[in-house]
Amino acid sequence: MELHIAKDAQQLSENLAAWLSNYILEVLQEQERFTLVLSGGSTPKLLYTLLAKSPYNQMIPWEKIHFFWGDERAVPFEDARNNARMAFEVLLDKVGVLPEHIHVMRTDITPEVAAAEYEDILRHYFKNTETTFDLVLLGMGDDGHTLSLFPGTEVVHEKKAWVKAFFLPAQDMYRITLTAPIVNEAACVVFLATGEGKAMTLKNVIEGTFNAEQYPSQLIRPQDGELHWFVDEAAASAMEV
Repeated sequence: MELHIAKDAQQLSENLAAWLSNYILEVLQEQERFTLVLSGGSTPKLLYTLLAKSPYNQMIPWEKIHFFWGDERAVPFEDARNNARMAFEVLLDKVGVLPEHIHVMRTDITPEVAAAEYEDILRHYFKNTETTFDLVLLGMGDDGHTLSLFPGTEVVHEKKAWVKAFFLPAQDMYRITLTAPIVNEAACVVFLATGEGKAMTLKNVIEGTFNAEQYPSQLIRPQDGELHWFVDEAAASAMEV
């Protein structure tokens, strides 16, 4: 695990944009395509905004990148809470992405069918590969959740399925999510965390004893891949670094 600490959210996003573009270019020297999992939420929005601008909109060979999502709220694409909608508005509509390389979690069909369909897509993509995604971007909630793996939910214990749909009573909505098994087979995973509201949770996730039921972010431990945490000083303030 590698920890990257920046002054604030802006500096973190600038640092990660530079790191990410270099990583993509390095990987594409060895292979023809790059598979990237986008995260929803507010933290990566600043990163996506930077990637859509110079120099990254020219530096990165966007036509070689295949986009996936870590999780989705089962609300229509037109709904502001839809993770894919945010990514399109801030990034995908602004760079040279090929439409056939964009794989959204569908919300125009039942969540269970959407999860099964997404699993089929992923099993096809990675049927002959040693790892799954080249890079997975993740956020972490104040409660220690990542993806739609929330504390105390059954999906936290999933061992086989790569994609699951379930109803989350606390939010009165269905969620569709990648599970720990597929993410832990990725070549690289990057967490983003900002703000002092996450300080104690981050300390417990990284330095505390393993308790995935309480802190599902602890489940994400790539088997043979890299794990990076990009955090700001506020989020890292409780850690012994």
